Amino acid sequence: MTEEVKRVYAFGKDADGKNVTEGNTNMKAQLGGKGANLAEMANIGLPVPPGFTITCQTCMEYANAGNTWPEGALDTIREYRVDLEARMGKKIGDAEDPLLVSVRSGAPMSMPGMMDTVLNLGLNDQSINGLIKQTGNPRFAWDSYRRFIQMFSNVVMGLDGDLFENAINAMKNSRGVAQDTDLNADDLQELVGEFKRIFSENVSGAEYPSLVVDGAVAFPQDPMVQLKLAIEAVFGSWNNPRAVLYRKQNKIADDLGTAVNVQSMVFGNKGNTSATGVAFTRNPANGEKEFYGDYLVNAQGEDVVAGIRNTSPIAELKHVEGLEDAGRELEEVFVTLENHFRDMCDIEFTIEQGKLWMLQTRVGKRTAAAALHIAIEMEKEGLISKEEAVMRVDPEQLDQLLHPQFDKSATYDVLARGLNASPGAAVGEAVFSAADAVAAAEAGRKCVLVRWETNPDDLAGMIAAEGILTSHGGKTSHAAVIARGMGAPCVCGVESLKIDAEKKQASVAGTDIVIKEGDVVSIDGTTGIVVLGAVELVMPELTGDLDTILEWADEFRTLGVRANADNPEDAALSRSFGAQGIGLCRTEHMFLGDRKKIIQTFILNEDPAVREKAVADLLAAQTGDFLGMFEAMDGLPVIVRLLDPPLHEFLESPRALDVEIARLEAAGADAAVVAEKRNLMDQIDALAEQNPMLGLRGCRLGIVYPVLPQMQARAIATATAQLIKRGLNPKPEIMVPLVSVVPELETMRELVERTVAEVAAEQGVELSIPVGTMIELPRAAVTADEIARYADFFSFGTNDLTQTTFGFSRDDVEAEFVPQYLRDRILPFNPFATVDAGVAKLVKMGVELGHEGNPDIVCGVCGEHGGDPDSIHTFQACGVDYVSCSPYRVPVARLAAGQAAIQAK
Repeated sequence: MTEEVKRVYAFGKDADGKNVTEGNTNMKAQLGGKGANLAEMANIGLPVPPGFTITCQTCMEYANAGNTWPEGALDTIREYRVDLEARMGKKIGDAEDPLLVSVRSGAPMSMPGMMDTVLNLGLNDQSINGLIKQTGNPRFAWDSYRRFIQMFSNVVMGLDGDLFENAINAMKNSRGVAQDTDLNADDLQELVGEFKRIFSENVSGAEYPSLVVDGAVAFPQDPMVQLKLAIEAVFGSWNNPRAVLYRKQNKIADDLGTAVNVQSMVFGNKGNTSATGVAFTRNPANGEKEFYGDYLVNAQGEDVVAGIRNTSPIAELKHVEGLEDAGRELEEVFVTLENHFRDMCDIEFTIEQGKLWMLQTRVGKRTAAAALHIAIEMEKEGLISKEEAVMRVDPEQLDQLLHPQFDKSATYDVLARGLNASPGAAVGEAVFSAADAVAAAEAGRKCVLVRWETNPDDLAGMIAAEGILTSHGGKTSHAAVIARGMGAPCVCGVESLKIDAEKKQASVAGTDIVIKEGDVVSIDGTTGIVVLGAVELVMPELTGDLDTILEWADEFRTLGVRANADNPEDAALSRSFGAQGIGLCRTEHMFLGDRKKIIQTFILNEDPAVREKAVADLLAAQTGDFLGMFEAMDGLPVIVRLLDPPLHEFLESPRALDVEIARLEAAGADAAVVAEKRNLMDQIDALAEQNPMLGLRGCRLGIVYPVLPQMQARAIATATAQLIKRGLNPKPEIMVPLVSVVPELETMRELVERTVAEVAAEQGVELSIPVGTMIELPRAAVTADEIARYADFFSFGTNDLTQTTFGFSRDDVEAEFVPQYLRDRILPFNPFATVDAGVAKLVKMGVELGHEGNPDIVCGVCGEHGGDPDSIHTFQACGVDYVSCSPYRVPVARLAAGQAAIQAK
């Protein structure tokens, strides 16, 4: 079984009980997470059904060659299949004692529920007799066969699952039974015939000529044909829409591929001493040290996660007659796995007639609260170091802890209760399909996705919705696992909810209440309650475990973290979240409402007296603004950016003004009024620019209208002087925007310093206010050594630096061609969300050149990238001193900066 490129690896024991495993956990890139962990469990002596793994690289070879098998790959798979048969002492498809296998995906990065699985492969019209003979259980055998046909048809051939569900429901109705388990062997044998008929009528013979027998499509009887098609389907599922979307959401590369695990079947549906389940070694919702999960007696694994039957809690397993020994052994396995992997593990297991088998383990998905608690507890237990604890928490997950909760003082009636599957609260219109959720979100309406149970095809709707509500499924169902990973609130298993997706409504058992599409509902994923109507939501406080992890991250991080804030409330909030100052105060955000009229008066009026009055009004307003800002951040730096936007942003919309003039004329308005409006239109037209974002803005605006930066510098200096007189310690810094050549900064710095000196003399206070600039143009970055001679600090405005480096208009491209660029992989990610490598090079160059021109210069980043964890890792390598981000991203940035420093070591 040797070949130049090793494409297949065996795992498990041979016929003599000897471990013949060829891979381990360090081979996730080749074997995928599932294959590597199966190998690892086999190597540490846990009971793993034998099998073999086809590598992720084989998947990519197959996909990149237009779904054509690499030379020799099928021969190798055949060799490993024959070896597995020898190890098991059984042959696939044998009429006397058949070997059945599962075919499962397993990518290097966990992608729960995104790709495909086929169970019971190897059953056909002959081997079904062998299965009956060996088990003495015709009902079990026919149930396994109908499951195989159903799964193969759906997963491999792409047939609609409802074709088969409808046939099952028709059978149950005709027999007068409620559950699948109430159907007997004869019923299931009849169902197998019906399923084969559905297969024959719905599969294209032209597309699958190998399945045509005597002129008609037939369900494949050759196990090798079944196996080849199943492996191809799992390879193909790497590029199914839900998997592609999941990778995009979770920043997983498209070229990793998925492994395929072919594993001998063990059965949880062989009667009441058999069971199947999904479990976690700790509670993935809150991190408590308890065995957590669900199991079903007499069921197969898909039944648990699909939410078709309601499950029992794992803690009860060791008390169930016939399952006691397996339940106790499972708890020992939990401890073994957690100690081995030094993390909370997610486990899939099957008990076959009292014998425990481990089907899968991986590091378990968890909520942010659980991630924090588990990391801290494991550090206390000595399982991991403090650095590892910090690295264990995904910074993006911290957003969950900043999500709204129901206001404790709010009064509301609980309509229904379910399982508290994913924390946080959500309020929105009820929608009953993923497509409707996406449509509502695109229209700007908040919604809650209401489903019987979600499946992987619902992913786009789950992302679009504020929260998810299902009437079926447990805490390890698809809805629960995906919602927890996304940080979306989720309530599962609300049995009293009777959903009619077709009519887009849900009734509540025991009441006459019907929730219709568009009705507002509130869900609390922390407690599992559902409320009709809107409940007031509040933001949680940062305490406890989060404080601990952030303090640990602060011990390691070398990057400072500041906030972008434009008002005292945001400044105070930032400080409470641990911001070490304000990295960007955008003063243009202070010129809204009535103040917009004041600045319009200044721009549009040539009368010096009128302009002087407007400037005086703005000075008074700005002084008050800065008093509040500097007081809220007393003792910490506050970088105030002088006015940056182009003048047109302060003026009326010419389109709206044009319409107004037309209406006035049509209504026969006073000629003087119309003339006044026309004069205003002429003034606005005179100021219009073809490309205003590259026009009269930033320092250019200050140089053309020096009275504006003069006014702002005076307001900053006056507020500072007044606070110093009150015994406070304000630390303002003044930032000149959009500098491209040295004389611009020289001119503006001289104006600012002269104004500050005037205020200091007037107030009788010594003022020392640093002056720096924003590096947001490529020319500024490449001449940073020259500019730095006149700057006390640099702040890299990576939003504009990205615009001007790419030649993209941020306001336009994100809605126009960037989505297509991402879809077509022309861009790996949105460069306005995560900093581009080319832009990062300019930042690094700017930092290095800046220090050549001024060794004491302080460098920060204040674009939106300052709160993006991936970008923070990049900025760590660029040598900046701090990042600045929106207030709610401060905790995220603190953690990401700690992780970046640990990784850098």
